[in-house]
Amino acid sequence: MKRGIAVLVSVGALFAVGYFTASKWAIHHQTIMFKDASRNDRPVQVDVAVRRDKEMQADAGMIKLPVAIINHGNTVKFTEYSFLANIFAARGYEVISIQHDLPTDPPMVTKVGEPFVGRLQQILRGVANIKFAVEEMREVQPNADYDHLTVVGHSLGGDITMYFAKQYPDHVKKVVTLDNLRIPFMTDGKFKILSFRSKDPQFKTDPGVIPDPALCEKAGITVVQTGFQHNDMRDAGPETAKSSIQDMLDKFLSDTDSSAVAPVDARSAAVNFNDPGPVSPFVPVKPPAKPVTN
Repeated sequence: MKRGIAVLVSVGALFAVGYFTASKWAIHHQTIMFKDASRNDRPVQVDVAVRRDKEMQADAGMIKLPVAIINHGNTVKFTEYSFLANIFAARGYEVISIQHDLPTDPPMVTKVGEPFVGRLQQILRGVANIKFAVEEMREVQPNADYDHLTVVGHSLGGDITMYFAKQYPDHVKKVVTLDNLRIPFMTDGKFKILSFRSKDPQFKTDPGVIPDPALCEKAGITVVQTGFQHNDMRDAGPETAKSSIQDMLDKFLSDTDSSAVAPVDARSAAVNFNDPGPVSPFVPVKPPAKPVTN
């Protein structure tokens, strides 16, 4: 009997080790540094997360990976949203988290009366980074759907997300924002939108950003009013906040993904994001008077 119990315990221990090892290694993260020659070799660093089994299938040309872009908030690192990246990667997405700002960039200065309270320069820079990173990733992993992006962002990253979607709506499949404060939502119903809102007295959404409930329902916009703080919506936030957001995000993806991983369609027309299009790829900014952290 004792021997049987010992064997059972050993098997259980091996199963536990196998489970946690599989959990740890199932999602592959890789950091890649690109340099944009059109902007004086500006470094654009990305973290790419993908399930190992899906990555191997894509490498073999068996599948075409859906793509999610994650945009960080102001002064926050691109690696601080792994709780979001892992949800997308677990569902078979190639997830590209982009570092938008650099230590050498002038700090942001808010100015009342300017477009989006002076944040337009940073938003345009973020859009340029997305376009550039997508084109570079076509070479890294050609078997991914870069023409129908799911775009995600927190705070300023949420504004970058919404601005990008406004400029390139035909190449956006879904939008997820966490407390974007400046850029109004799209309401033409071209894609589904999920937005998490904080309850934080220091971070107020500008008037006109969120449509009224009737328009949201008509346009396919889901607004989730949370009790969380603005800065709870990243890896440093409490587990309760992250778990709640993950659960709602996973349900949203379940409802909107007809298939987590689509077969390769060689007929899919590539979109050249190196074409400046309706958005300036880069707008130089003057040194600011003082920095802000919002």
